Amino acid sequence: MRPLTKLFDWRDPDSLAARLRKRRYAVLEALIGSLPRPAKVLDVGGTQAFWEAIECADVGVTICLLNLEPQTVTRPNFKSVVGDATDMRQFGDEAFDLVFSNSVIEHVGDYDSQARMANEIIRVGRRYLVQTPNRDFPIEPHFVFPYFDALPLSMRVWLVMHLSLGWYPRIPDRQQAIREIMSIRLLRRAELARLFPGATLRVERFLGLAKSFLIYK
Repeated sequence: MRPLTKLFDWRDPDSLAARLRKRRYAVLEALIGSLPRPAKVLDVGGTQAFWEAIECADVGVTICLLNLEPQTVTRPNFKSVVGDATDMRQFGDEAFDLVFSNSVIEHVGDYDSQARMANEIIRVGRRYLVQTPNRDFPIEPHFVFPYFDALPLSMRVWLVMHLSLGWYPRIPDRQQAIREIMSIRLLRRAELARLFPGATLRVERFLGLAKSFLIYK
């Protein structure tokens, strides 16, 4: 059996993560295909390489990448903007035909911060597609450890300080370990549905278990 990290490595085309992403991209491609041209897309937390990899970066679509740090763009239909996903005041209401965000909302802070991000996505986009992992899936996707979120904080800190887990090398500094752990807040299905009322919620499954969610409108 392959190590858990390998199973959830989206860069491996045979991995679970890669297969789920392929299905996810089909939904995104359908949404992109339905947009009138020219179209404006906002990708919250995205990169130009992502769009090139899924071959959705055609010239009829202008893609604005919103990140905390500037991103490298080399094509005329891409634009990099520095900003905060929870406060997109630089954009007007319905400024974009589609807002897309992949595995970002779990990184913006507490539930109130997640609600602000959701409200901004709904405000600035005529349509949206948001993906996020399921908190109740047995394997936490960042530290790739069984039931990591269910463990007491002290135990999680000990594990992160003493072991290399998932995508994280060992973090010997206790305060840094706590910051990394607390910087991720995974969502349950009901919480995500409350953040995006009236949207369609699709479950991405593995062995019958809900691994992650897509919510779109």
